[in-house]
Amino acid sequence: MNGRAGGAARAGIGFGSALAITISWSLHKSIVWAVIHGVFSWFYVIYYALTR
Repeated sequence: MNGRAGGAARAGIGFGSALAITISWSLHKSIVWAVIHGVFSWFYVIYYALTR
């Protein structure tokens, strides 16, 4: 894997976590839930999109 592809993968994972934390915070206003949802990142984002 070259450096550019690795950087893109890391950026995607970081964006997914940030998005999950933002959604979680806007709904629950809880740091604990935001951290948990940040760990699950894209899974939580997809779940949120499918249930809303």
